[in-house]
Amino acid sequence: MYRYATFVLFLTLGIAFQVSHGTEVNVTDKDNQLCLFANLMVNFSVSYEVAENKSTTVEFELPAKVTTEESTCDATSSTLKLNFGEGHSWSVNFTNNGKMYQADTIIFSYNLSDINVFPHSVLNETKTVVVKPHITDIGVNTCYSCKSKDVIEADVVNQTLWNVLIQAFVSNNSISENVTSCAADTPTTPAAPTTPTTSTTTAAPVTNSTSTAPPPTTTPTPTLPTPNTGKYSIKRDENSTACLIANIGLRIGFKQEEMNIDPNGTKVSGSCGVNSSELILTSNIITIVLTFTNDTKKFRLHALNVTGKTSSGVLFSEANSNLSLWEAAVGTSYMCNKEQNYTITSPLTLYTFDLQVQPFGVKNGAFSTAEDCQADAESFLVPISVGVALLVLILIVLLAYFIGRKRNMATSYESL
Repeated sequence: MYRYATFVLFLTLGIAFQVSHGTEVNVTDKDNQLCLFANLMVNFSVSYEVAENKSTTVEFELPAKVTTEESTCDATSSTLKLNFGEGHSWSVNFTNNGKMYQADTIIFSYNLSDINVFPHSVLNETKTVVVKPHITDIGVNTCYSCKSKDVIEADVVNQTLWNVLIQAFVSNNSISENVTSCAADTPTTPAAPTTPTTSTTTAAPVTNSTSTAPPPTTTPTPTLPTPNTGKYSIKRDENSTACLIANIGLRIGFKQEEMNIDPNGTKVSGSCGVNSSELILTSNIITIVLTFTNDTKKFRLHALNVTGKTSSGVLFSEANSNLSLWEAAVGTSYMCNKEQNYTITSPLTLYTFDLQVQPFGVKNGAFSTAEDCQADAESFLVPISVGVALLVLILIVLLAYFIGRKRNMATSYESL
C-alpha cells in the first residue's frame, strides 16, 4: 500500500528520480501507524589503517536490505536508524517545533572487524562519526526532496546523499503530497540588471566635542547550577539486563558558552561490544557520543564526539579519539563524585559531576566495586591528614606537660 502511495506521489509531483536501487523504509509507531518514510541513497568512503602502518580507503553504499530497529517517532522528535551488514548503522535524528522540522545529526557507525568491507584492518572496533546534515526548514506534513548529491565530510569518512525523499513526521498514516526541495535542486533566477542612479547628499555637520564616551559595560556570564545527574543504561536487547550503565551529571563548554545536559530531555542509545562500547546521548540541541575501549585488563573513555548548537544558533562539531580517561579494571566501575573538567579539544571542555560508569562486565544491571578517582581520594586524605596532625599536636602537648611536671617534682625534692 505504501509503495503504491509513493509511486502515485512521484507521478503527481513530477519528481524524476533516476532509476536506482535506493533504500526505502517505512517506520510505524506503537499503534502500528506509519510515522516516518524514507527513500534515499547513501555512499560511504572510509579510510582505515591496515598492516605495515599504511592506510587504505574503501567505498560502499547503503544496501537496499536494512533493518530499522531503534527507529522511533513521537510528536517532537523522530529517529531513522538503518542497520546493515555486520554491525554497521546509519541514523538521522529529526526534531520539530510544531511548524517546521529539521535533521539535527547523522550518526554513522562502522565495524572495522567486518573483513568483507574492511579487509586487513589493524583495528577490530566499531567507530562512530557524528555530522550535521544540510536538511532544515521543512514544513510539518511535508516531504523533503533532494535529487542532487550532498557530500558531507568528516575526518576519515565522507558520506554522499542523493535521490533523497524523507517525511520524518507522517500524519494520518499517509505520505504528504507537499514537497520541500533542497537548495541544490532549486533553479536560480538571474538578478535583473540595475541602472546606476546619481543622488546628491548633504554632509552632516560635524560637531566638536571634548566629552569622553563612557566605557562599555559587560554583563557577567551567569553561573550555571549543578546539572542533574542522569541515569543511563544500554541493553543488548529488550530481554536482557543492562550491559552498560552510567550515572553522570554533564556540562559542555564550547568557547565562552556552557550548557548543562538535562537528562529528562535526552534520548539514550548505544551498543555493547567485547572490546568497545558506546553511549550516545541526544537532545534537541546536542548529541554526545562516548566511546569506551578495553585491553582485557582495564577500560577507559577512548573517544568523545560532540555535535551541537549554541544559544545563538551557531553549529559546532568537536571530537577527540585519542583519550585515556576514567580508567578502571574491567569488571569494576569508575567513580568520581567531585566536579571534574577535561579539555577535549581547544574550544571544547567536558565537565562531569557525580560520575559512576561501567561499560563492561556489568552483572545483574548493577555497578560493581568502584575505583575512586584521585580527586575523591584526595578529599578523603585531607581530613585524615588533619586528624593525624591534631593527634601529633596533642601528644606533643601531653609529652611537654609530663616532662615539665617531672622537672618540677625534681626541683621540689632538691629544695628539701
